[in-house]
Amino acid sequence: MERTLVLIKPDGVYRALIGEVIKRFEQAGLKIVAIKMLKPSKEMVENHYYADNEWLESVGKKSIASAEKEGKKVTESPIEIGKRVRNLLVKSLSGKPVVAMVVEGNEAIFIVRKLVGSTEPKSAEAGSIRGSFSSDSYTLADVSGRAVRNVVHASSDKKDAEREIAIWFKENEIISYERSDEKAMFGPD
Repeated sequence: MERTLVLIKPDGVYRALIGEVIKRFEQAGLKIVAIKMLKPSKEMVENHYYADNEWLESVGKKSIASAEKEGKKVTESPIEIGKRVRNLLVKSLSGKPVVAMVVEGNEAIFIVRKLVGSTEPKSAEAGSIRGSFSSDSYTLADVSGRAVRNVVHASSDKKDAEREIAIWFKENEIISYERSDEKAMFGPD
């Protein structure tokens, strides 16, 4: 069993999607082992969206690929775009209502990423959380001078999940328990 961090971002909170997001995870056999609503400080969000060059470049390359797909010419470097996007993400979460949760289960990181869908909602798989509840795009977000509104954040891998969980939760805030259907889902015959 592994753990991952999920944030229901302000656009998901404002649109009253908290219960729907949690329902999707629970229906997939995952457990919510920690949850809280808060208005994170700028410092907390900056720690969450750490500015290492690998992350910045990855974010920038996604934006460039999306823009080029639409026939737009991009003059900024991937790192420059990544820094701009990070600043917009920090601004979009700081001081606004966010629901943070630790989700636990078999292959939780992979399953959660599959359930939330592609980062850019317009490209997210039909039926995924982002594909169901947003049609935003990198292009519209750029034109509007804001972060893409994609309802949720989910840790990308085990290393990020561990780092991110430690930012949002103390160890004693994470609860262990057994769901009543765990044996039926994961136990021996």
